Amino acid sequence: MNIKPLADRVVVKPLEIEEAKVGSIYIPETAKEKPQEGEIIAAGPGKISDSGELVKMQVKVGNRVLYGKYSGTEVTIDGEDYLIMRESDILAIIKE
Repeated sequence: MNIKPLADRVVVKPLEIEEAKVGSIYIPETAKEKPQEGEIIAAGPGKISDSGELVKMQVKVGNRVLYGKYSGTEVTIDGEDYLIMRESDILAIIKE
């Protein structure tokens, strides 16, 4: 991917949730829950503090993260859906 986020922003690839099919009920795409887990694809250098120092990012490329349900801005790059959000929108890093 050819994108580099600025400041304290990250590019997240939402992880697809596997659907459990119960009976023959059809759930339209618009009624499904948005994923709240994803993988960091790209990260900016960090935020500049009020004193002018660079505050480095706590997350890095490859981390699996949890984020708020309506966090970030949805973008499509090369036919793939991604979210661009600030590091502060990330709630937790999932340790494996």
